[in-house]
Amino acid sequence: MKLQGVDRTILVQSSNIDLGDVLPDYARTCILQMAGKYFGRLNTATVYFNREGPMYRCTVNVQMGALKMMSGEAQSTDIYAAFRLALEKVAKQLRRAKRELREDKAKRVDKHLDWLGSTRSRRRLERGAPGMPVRTDHGSAYRVAAE
Repeated sequence: MKLQGVDRTILVQSSNIDLGDVLPDYARTCILQMAGKYFGRLNTATVYFNREGPMYRCTVNVQMGALKMMSGEAQSTDIYAAFRLALEKVAKQLRRAKRELREDKAKRVDKHLDWLGSTRSRRRLERGAPGMPVRTDHGSAYRVAAE
């Protein structure tokens, strides 16, 4: 999915690695696919590569719509694998944010009633309902404050 005008908002950079032409294009393509899949409104994205000994470290920062900045970081001996792992971490955060924003979950109408019923049975135990043993409470802070 090609989002209009976002190629300039995806910054792919490194201070000590020559990235060539293919890796930045691959990173931009993957970020655009992820943006189209989850929200579709990509504000800005930054991919930063770093070399630490034999390992490559990749940090991906993505901001979409009105959401906060999502970040993912990964290390691998392969630079493409490090990027994919970091992007998967960001995708997981976006997936969870999207699931939280959806309103397709039904509200439990009996949730309050279950809670109310459990407090009533607790009160019966404290007062000593007929045929029930009396529960003794030896000066709990809640009970003292309630009296």
